[in-house]
Amino acid sequence: MPHPTADPAGTRTQIAAIRPGLLDGYDTALPAARAAILARLLIATETEPLPGITSRHHHDGRTHVRFNDTVLSYPTSAATPFHQPPPGLTVTVRGHTVDDPATLAATLWPTSTLTTELAGSVANLALARAANPTPPTWPDNPEPGQIEQSLIDGHPLHPCCRTRTGMTVADQLAYAPEHRPTFTLHRLRVPTTRWHGTGEPVLLAHPWQATRLREQYPWLTDDGHTTPVRPLMSLRTVAPLDGGPHIKTAVDIQMTSAVRTVSPAAVHNGPLLSALLQDLTRDMPLDVLAETTAGAVITDHGPDRRLAHLIRQAPPADAIPLGILADNPQRFGDPYRIIKDLGVVFFEPLARLLNRGIALEAHGQNSLVLIRHGRIVRALYRDLGGVRVHPTRLRAAGHTLPPLHGDLPTDDDTELRTKLAAAALATVARQIITNAGTDPDHLWQITAHALRDHPALLTEPLPVKATTAMRLADNPLHDRWTHLPNPMAAHA
Repeated sequence: MPHPTADPAGTRTQIAAIRPGLLDGYDTALPAARAAILARLLIATETEPLPGITSRHHHDGRTHVRFNDTVLSYPTSAATPFHQPPPGLTVTVRGHTVDDPATLAATLWPTSTLTTELAGSVANLALARAANPTPPTWPDNPEPGQIEQSLIDGHPLHPCCRTRTGMTVADQLAYAPEHRPTFTLHRLRVPTTRWHGTGEPVLLAHPWQATRLREQYPWLTDDGHTTPVRPLMSLRTVAPLDGGPHIKTAVDIQMTSAVRTVSPAAVHNGPLLSALLQDLTRDMPLDVLAETTAGAVITDHGPDRRLAHLIRQAPPADAIPLGILADNPQRFGDPYRIIKDLGVVFFEPLARLLNRGIALEAHGQNSLVLIRHGRIVRALYRDLGGVRVHPTRLRAAGHTLPPLHGDLPTDDDTELRTKLAAAALATVARQIITNAGTDPDHLWQITAHALRDHPALLTEPLPVKATTAMRLADNPLHDRWTHLPNPMAAHA
């Protein structure tokens, strides 16, 4: 079996062995993929509290960042968020010209695993682009999951946007959404005494994970397969082709910042929080897709996040994730109309929910919209693991907090605003407005009008998750933040 993808050269060797028809496309895509990941890393050096930085200054169109005794220099324009840099982007470090983000990371943080993660991200992004040499399209009546498979580059800001630690090239071709596969999940029968959660004691296991689980836990017995499914933007969440509920599986694969398992807290919280949120949004043009059933296998350490699944209400097949809309807003019409419609169905409802004590982590993967006759008419939200709930504010709004597990409840108003603003404003709104290419101040003014009932969102600096600083930290799962000037402050 090939070793998991680790670097561009190793990836090329695997492509030659199993899909030689992609080699030319891979070689062509590699320089631009290397530049795209390097640019994301430079955005982090421009804005994040990275270890070792002692100073930053700009001069004659270049940024100079001092890391202890090392100076990094690069074109300031290369660190522009949501911007595709040209192939051939280089930086200067220790007097040498460098075009590879993994080489740069090895120079600045020689003991960090970030070097390997960046190399994998470059290779996997080049593989994704090689398989999609022309912009993807979808039919007028898409099948479940087809639209989500059209996003090729992954996270727009994270330098580990295509990191998939543990997967080979064959794995990615078989399971990654940008390669448009279909497959079936394994049904693994679980002894009733080892089942935690709702529904029958059958684990719905991703095929990548199932082989590993059966080897480790031989008392998981084969119970057949599901109907065919398509992987969605998150890879481990799948949509049945027959239109059934979506299934969130657990995989021991690091994608961007975390290994994508399903925590015992998520198994417990999903159905409870779904009922609360559907009640709170009943008078809004925003639907929360309910998590109806969840379960986990009990091992020696209790309910095991590696052996768990969650079943979620499916959106309409033509629902468009905001990450796809934000990547190319011109495709969907006039940007002023888009922002006005989002103000009605997305930004204003999010602010109202915040006032009632709920902060949704409404980023481009979790948030979708329905477009009818050229207008955005409704928003949908999925994945409740990143939600935050303010018990005091919730009670003041006349609602009772269910017995939630984990870190969802908080009485910290700043934490709630940060959760919402980082996802919906600093990522979704900023990407749409940047890529609209016209009159950003007016578009921010429209957004500010939608948020007028929560003035703090208009005046506080925009929080941005410091994803690279997190990867370099001793505890990479602890949230770290950087802050940007709020472009709505002038309209508050």
